Amino acid sequence: MSGDWFYMKRRWMGGTQKVGPLSDSDLLARIDHGQINPDTLLVSSKTKNRWVKMEEIGPAIKHWRKLHPSTEA
Repeated sequence: MSGDWFYMKRRWMGGTQKVGPLSDSDLLARIDHGQINPDTLLVSSKTKNRWVKMEEIGPAIKHWRKLHPSTEA
């Protein structure tokens, strides 16, 4: 996993906000803190600049599953 990552964050009053750029380590830290989950949309050059759910990004979902071993995503 490398590249600048962006994710969509739900806003308090509705709607979404694009957050980033994030490094790989920042992305994993936000997964650790519950800010990014398998349904969160992510984009980077690694996704060919397309928005995809985090569950479709192998290293990210693997990291999430380490934190949630009993949960299927």
